[in-house]
Amino acid sequence: MVDPIFVGLAVLTVGSAIVALETKELIYGAIGLAISMLGIAGFFLLLDAPFVAMFQIAVYVGAVAVLIIFAVMLVRTQALFTVREDKGRKAAGIILMLFIMGGLGATLLISGLNTPGSFTAPPVDIMAIGQEMLTYYSPTLIVMGLVLAGAVIAALALARREDVEQKDERAS
Repeated sequence: MVDPIFVGLAVLTVGSAIVALETKELIYGAIGLAISMLGIAGFFLLLDAPFVAMFQIAVYVGAVAVLIIFAVMLVRTQALFTVREDKGRKAAGIILMLFIMGGLGATLLISGLNTPGSFTAPPVDIMAIGQEMLTYYSPTLIVMGLVLAGAVIAALALARREDVEQKDERAS
C-alpha cells in the first residue's frame, strides 16, 4: 500500500518542482514550490515523522511559499513576468542536474545506507524536542519570526507605487 502512495508523492513532488523551475511566470513558480514542499511533507508522513511533516508544512508552505506569493503579487511588475529564455542555459542546466543527481546516487550506493539494517536510529522523544524548542531554541524561533515579518514589511514597501506618489506631488 505504501508503494503506490510513494510513487504518487514522488510524481507530485518532482512534477511540481519542475513546474516551479520551468514556468515563465513567477506566481505559478511559487505555487509549484508550495506544492513541492507539501509533497516533501508527505514523504515525512510516510517515514512516520508527523512532527517533522507538520513543521515542514508550517514553515515552508505556510510561511516561505506564502511570503513569496505575497511578494510577487504585491510587487507585480511586467519585468517579473517577461523573461527571455536561452536554450543553451536550459541545456546546461539539465546536464548539470543529471550530473549532480548521478553523483548523489553513486554516493548513496557506495555509502552502504541502502542495505537493510545498516542504519538504526535511536527512538525520538517528541516531548524533549518540544521542551528544547520552547527553551533553548526559542530565541532562534523569535529571530526567524522577526525576519519573516521584516520580509513582509519590505515587500509592502517595495509594492508602494511610485507613480501614485508622483501624481500626488504634482497635484499639490
